[in-house]
Amino acid sequence: MTSRIPFSRCRKAAYFARQWMRGASSFWTLMLIPVALLVSLAVTFVFFEGRKAYWDYRVREMCEKDGGVQINEIVEVNAGAYELLKNHFGQIDIPKAGDSRSIGSIVVYSYKDSFIRDIDPEIRRSELTVVKTSNGAVVATSTTYSRVGGDLLALHPSHFSCPNTPSDFFASLIHLKELKK
Repeated sequence: MTSRIPFSRCRKAAYFARQWMRGASSFWTLMLIPVALLVSLAVTFVFFEGRKAYWDYRVREMCEKDGGVQINEIVEVNAGAYELLKNHFGQIDIPKAGDSRSIGSIVVYSYKDSFIRDIDPEIRRSELTVVKTSNGAVVATSTTYSRVGGDLLALHPSHFSCPNTPSDFFASLIHLKELKK
């Protein structure tokens, strides 16, 4: 003969089982919240870093296409004009077009910044052109491309630019005429 469990005792056991499962469900839900936050943070980080890598790749492509320094002519000047082109550190400093120093100068430079993408991250093309004032002939051109920004959180945005312009760009364009004896 089998003993029977009273119905009220089964109901109580089922009630306690449901309460335990309800507690377990709350526990796993609470455990999933930090995991979901970490996963969403990781996905966000990967998105921003991937976007920066993509635009760095595109900037490198643009640099290979038409970036760099192109020297058409080297300007030879006499000693007086050479001294006028020097700054107070003794380095060649070509005046900007429209600057007060540009009056009477042999060569001047102009700088043009054009935005390829003006939202984050910014992509820009910078062109520095050196021109003779006597006939308007282009002496040299330096073209650089750069990416600024694209970070998730940054106090100072990251940047990438290419190609590197030589620090003595102006000095490489101007040469002192040697006096022949």
